Amino acid sequence: MTISLAVAIPVILVLTIISAIFSAAETAFIAASKAKLHRLAKLGDKRAQLVKTLRQSVEKLISSILLCNQLINNLANSISTVLLVIIFGDAGVVYAPIAMTSLIVIYAEVMPKIIAIAHAETTAIHLARALQIVIKLTTPITFLMHLIARSTLRMIGIKIDAHARATSSLEELRGAIDLHGYPGEEESAEERAMLHSILDLGDVEVGEIMVHRKNAMMINADLSIKEIIHQVISSPYTRIPLWKDNKDNIVGILHAKALLKAIQKTPLEKLNILSIATKPWFIPESTTLREQLQAFRLRQEHFALVVDEYGALMGVVTLEDIIEEIVGEISDEHDLPLEGVWTRRDGTIMTLGTITIRDLNRKFEWTLPDEEASTIAGLVLHESRVIPKVGQTFLIHGFQFRILKRVRNQITLLKITPPTTE
Repeated sequence: MTISLAVAIPVILVLTIISAIFSAAETAFIAASKAKLHRLAKLGDKRAQLVKTLRQSVEKLISSILLCNQLINNLANSISTVLLVIIFGDAGVVYAPIAMTSLIVIYAEVMPKIIAIAHAETTAIHLARALQIVIKLTTPITFLMHLIARSTLRMIGIKIDAHARATSSLEELRGAIDLHGYPGEEESAEERAMLHSILDLGDVEVGEIMVHRKNAMMINADLSIKEIIHQVISSPYTRIPLWKDNKDNIVGILHAKALLKAIQKTPLEKLNILSIATKPWFIPESTTLREQLQAFRLRQEHFALVVDEYGALMGVVTLEDIIEEIVGEISDEHDLPLEGVWTRRDGTIMTLGTITIRDLNRKFEWTLPDEEASTIAGLVLHESRVIPKVGQTFLIHGFQFRILKRVRNQITLLKITPPTTE
């Protein structure tokens, strides 16, 4: 077999360029951002939509690219071998793979992939239509290849789910959030906490963020109207539950603005407090924050009473509580100052037992578990399985917890030493 030097060299160069295009396409389609492609597709870019469609069958896409790339590289190797054998004789068999490997690795693999990584979305969009044609032409061959490969895997006991994904989209999003900003930056840490909180709305139950009934402001409906007005004025809250006989028997929710309007229209001695109260809304403590946020929007209400599986009152939850779970503490001129967490010079943390684990995790970027307990005192009780004595120290998830104060069976003050503190 003879081949002209003037023909062989241009053919090899053309084949190398085509191989480089396939290599760039492979990298671009894998590295392209889903979010950017989705945004471009929504803006009407049909090629971006085509890239999204092709990526849905990533196995077929990669198989077609690899098949064509392998055929092109083998053809280029064969032509170069024949050419170098003509020029150098039998030694050309040795020179050909060395020369072609260098040429293919540098110009058909490394260089195009560097370009594709830097401009992944642009490269994928420009090559989408050409790859669509290639995939259609190679579908019979790639189908047979997949069939043989999967049959071989089954024979050796390896089962592959055709729809399996290494990671879910949600976990990919969480990972992207963790990479947002720079470690140590306060602004970046706050933004990451907010974004994570949004994703966690479907996993967190209202029982974990509610104000416990012990700390909730409630008024006895049997008190005199003057005493009720005095308590409403003294309270920092707009909506206050009313109870009769016992605090489990909530008979209405009193809105401060409704009370003010009633006072303007009705003499105090004739005012019936229950007539201006709204019907209480009870929700189970297992309701997720996402469900409750949607319920608040549908009912156009901001206040709900949380009950357990037996119907006993557990606490109250408001729209502001859910918003604070996302953006952090919100204070206004009527809020009472929130005390309970102090950072000491030696790096240890002093905290009240009623402080929630989620608030501490958010503030200090810790990862203490909150599945079994919502407060830091509850975590110590759950892990220790005893009611601790003052002065006892527990090592829990790498953190050192020292009990500083206890009232009856309730832990009220703790000192926490994080793992990184000497």
